[in-house]
Amino acid sequence: MASVFACPKYKCIMIVNVNNKAVETSASTLSQLVEELHLPENGVAVGVDNRMVPRATWHEYQLSEGMNLVIIKAACGG
Repeated sequence: MASVFACPKYKCIMIVNVNNKAVETSASTLSQLVEELHLPENGVAVGVDNRMVPRATWHEYQLSEGMNLVIIKAACGG
């Protein structure tokens, strides 16, 4: 489990669940998390707590400790 320090001296760390795996993050918004995870700009969909989140709202969508995220990446082929 990550230790959480007082902000702003240290980066705030929280744990969210991404595709059923605990992930430590200092991101406060969904777009920051996507960037932190080095996901591609296109072909990615994100659901939070069983609801799809429109890409246009990722920059304002606030994350909180323990959220459950599902990240789906498009794949070519058949």
